[in-house]
Amino acid sequence: MQGIYSILLLIVSNVFMTFAWYGHLKLQQTGYISNWPLFGVIVFSWMIALAEYMCQVPANRLGFIGNGGPFSLMQLKVIQEVTTLIVFAIFSTMLFKGESLHWNHFAACICLVMAVYFVFMK
Repeated sequence: MQGIYSILLLIVSNVFMTFAWYGHLKLQQTGYISNWPLFGVIVFSWMIALAEYMCQVPANRLGFIGNGGPFSLMQLKVIQEVTTLIVFAIFSTMLFKGESLHWNHFAACICLVMAVYFVFMK
């Protein structure tokens, strides 16, 4: 179960991370924060990033084999990267209408799946 909890926390963490890194761009497009100074946007993003870290750190602690979890450090990192890209692909295509997925994005996704396969291979 630690592995499942770890992956779920990584997903939640990546949702917060994506909003912290790119959500302000959408908020600027909609006019909610178009007049904010850069420092205000940075502080706003850091507040969201705090929630990301509150999920990321426990996810890594739960999932790491050194703490009784099922994943090596390399496996945790690859899971995190794949999760990040999946969450970002969903985020960017749903919130930014000009963004779309193309054949090369799917080819990259296949490469990521292969990376997961290889990192879990004994």
